[in-house]
Amino acid sequence: MGRMAFFSSSLPSFVSFFLCFSQFFIFFHCYTITLAFPVHQHEHHPHHIAATHDYRVALTKSILFFEGQRSGKLPPNQRLKWRRDSGLSDGAEMHVDLVGGYYDAGDNVKFGFPMAFTATMLSWSVIEFGGMMKTELQHARESIRWATDYLLKATNHPNTIYVQVGDANRDHACWERPEDMDTPRTVLKIDESNPGSDVAAETAAALAAASIVFRRVDPIYSRVFAFADKYRGPYSNGLKTFVCPFYCSYSGYQDELLWGAAWLHKATRNPAYLAYIQTNGQTLGADESDNTFGWDNKHVGARILLSKAFLVQNVKSLHDYKGHADNFICSLIPGASFSQTQYTPGGLLFKMDDSNMQYVTSTSFLLLTYAKYLTFSSKSVTCGGATVTPHTLRSIAKRQIDYLLGDNPLKMSYMVGYGSRYPERIHHRGSSLPSVSEHPQRFPCSAGFAALSSSAPNPNVLVGAVVGGPDAQDHFPDERSDYAHSEPATYINAPLVGALAYFAHSSGQL
Repeated sequence: MGRMAFFSSSLPSFVSFFLCFSQFFIFFHCYTITLAFPVHQHEHHPHHIAATHDYRVALTKSILFFEGQRSGKLPPNQRLKWRRDSGLSDGAEMHVDLVGGYYDAGDNVKFGFPMAFTATMLSWSVIEFGGMMKTELQHARESIRWATDYLLKATNHPNTIYVQVGDANRDHACWERPEDMDTPRTVLKIDESNPGSDVAAETAAALAAASIVFRRVDPIYSRVFAFADKYRGPYSNGLKTFVCPFYCSYSGYQDELLWGAAWLHKATRNPAYLAYIQTNGQTLGADESDNTFGWDNKHVGARILLSKAFLVQNVKSLHDYKGHADNFICSLIPGASFSQTQYTPGGLLFKMDDSNMQYVTSTSFLLLTYAKYLTFSSKSVTCGGATVTPHTLRSIAKRQIDYLLGDNPLKMSYMVGYGSRYPERIHHRGSSLPSVSEHPQRFPCSAGFAALSSSAPNPNVLVGAVVGGPDAQDHFPDERSDYAHSEPATYINAPLVGALAYFAHSSGQL
């Protein structure tokens, strides 16, 4: 499971307008500088690249992974057959239906915060690159719907969001398949007296982004955002003993409010959201120098998304977000004096030793997305007097994705089931224990720990799972107990889906 990584204005009165609607929606579906990546004066064939990997196969597998993370009643078209139904009584102790959704990583807890971010990034992947996915588009949509159907259940009661099912501490005291779990399915919620602006705003962002994918506009996400804005505070304050250190909101909630408002503006085109962003953007951290994008900190994602409104939709009032986005890009350029980003000797972007690959996939997605916006508007980025073109951004992203797929010192793919060599002992309960079809008898709580310490490969291949990845020196031990490097997570794969779709298409594979 993923680990470490205020303002006074009230929401505009238009929100009350949205409260009258039903919740139909988703249930139905010239300065010279030497750089590691050269600066180009002109864009040459930006949408044609040399294929160094089978990106189409990798795309298929990156989406298939989400089926291995499903909780609830599995559908007839379930493709990973070693999984079975699980968590069928989730929510019962609170008399609500919380069946479904995703297990975030290698455990059996459903955390609403990273699940919502996963849904947002899957939706953004489809919004930007879904037209390139061809036969995989339907599978990508299904992966989004599995999350959003659950998030709609979790937001079914006004001013209440159910944000977790399962006790992470009790869950971690066991090593058992989700089909067998007998640990408490504790239900946690946020409400007026126990606010959670971060998870609420992220949930609003997820539903807004998904509404674009499914072309259904329903005001539920506006109501959720209004709740996030009115009852302010990070959710990990009130729920600290349950959500920390697993998914503490270290970055605060301001980033989610800006991110959520950006998605609502994009989904609804309601000018009130634009006014909200203009009024509160600076207070919410629009120009902060935090350049890490992931399930906790959304500032960079909001800057890139809002820059699209300026570059593509010509929303002049959001001009500053192009500058904010450019600052992020400049921080990434390998070998440049203005770069603020560490890379491993093998060339992998390195932000954090724990689940670093999530930052690789999310950053690669942002690079490709921003390159798309810049190309559309015939713009570039200026870094310390050097001109950085969209081609350069794509080159950096490609190097990261190629490293992930096997172009690295170990010649190992960090996607399970892709390539000739990949992690075989991933930190994942269901994958590490015999499937129900092979071992119908249940594994008691502690019986599975023998598998955790075993050196044998996992009996079930969690196809498409991307693990946390190597350390700062490109080392990867492939040990099941090493969760920091060997555990997969939904929010690692979600932005990768869009990046792989782009490379599969631009290399002529799709």
